[in-house]
Amino acid sequence: MHRLNHLARLVAICTWLLAPVYAWADGATSYPVVIKHAFGTTVIAKKPERVATVAWANHEVPLALGIVPVGFASANFGDDDGDGLLPWVADRLKELHADKPVLFDEGDGIDFEAVAATHPDVILAAYSGLSQSDYDTLSQIAPVVAYPEAPWSTDWREMIRLDSAGMGMAAEGEALIKKIEGEIAQTVASYPELHGKSAMFLTHLNASDLSTVNFYTTNDTRVKFFADLGLTSPKSIVAASAPGKFAGSISAERIDTFDDVDIVVTYGNEQLLEALEKNPLMARMPAIGKGALVTLGPNPVGTAANPTPLSISWVLKDYVALLADAARKSPSKSQ
Repeated sequence: MHRLNHLARLVAICTWLLAPVYAWADGATSYPVVIKHAFGTTVIAKKPERVATVAWANHEVPLALGIVPVGFASANFGDDDGDGLLPWVADRLKELHADKPVLFDEGDGIDFEAVAATHPDVILAAYSGLSQSDYDTLSQIAPVVAYPEAPWSTDWREMIRLDSAGMGMAAEGEALIKKIEGEIAQTVASYPELHGKSAMFLTHLNASDLSTVNFYTTNDTRVKFFADLGLTSPKSIVAASAPGKFAGSISAERIDTFDDVDIVVTYGNEQLLEALEKNPLMARMPAIGKGALVTLGPNPVGTAANPTPLSISWVLKDYVALLADAARKSPSKSQ
């Protein structure tokens, strides 16, 4: 009898470890759910009723799926009215007839006490910059869905897949991905001039000091989003993208490195645009010399260039139109 009980326990443990991350074909999730990520493995024993999220945009996954989190991070960029909510998040809460949940102030890092006070059953952080210490502390509060490989490199699809799996809603997450992909395809089809163009995304530049070219690598979600919009990453950016790093930099004296870039996207205003075009080094870059630039301000449109489940639909038409306008100005391949 003892051996039979021992065997039964072994079978139960193996079943637990091999439990699927995603739903069965009929849409029903089998528990426990096991999710592998950069810090190990998270096991969710039963469907969570109270969902909390930390870091940027993870709350948009449950909101998009009709679930209002008990708490999520307050917006600290692009929040024009200062209510802690980006406009697409505020719109979705209104659609769900929901009050504003608890907002975590992450200006100085994760507010662990505030998260714990919401008594979550799961904490979603598939897109985040969690450290091992952050993960360990949060795991004392509830099971944590962390990023799969590197900080801040989880693309919007994988964010949806991981966070929805953490809620026991993997099938619904896949349906959401297909819906967004359909919206993107329909919008991009109206702009054939984007096809085959290469783009790079510069980080925040200082108009008074352009001695260094700072850029996002192919690991960054903003750059990954270019592929969804029919754009490619130039070989120069691919070569300069170090594993696990979402940003890089080179001296402006090496600006010729980026001669293969057709479109430049960056955060800034007319002052920055004028400074780039007048700078003797930066103006040597064909895309800048031709004015094939998209400048995004510190507003919701600029914020939404970093694609998230709710922001994509909100900004898609405006963003693609700006990229297409730059594509029309980009240097031809024959030049």
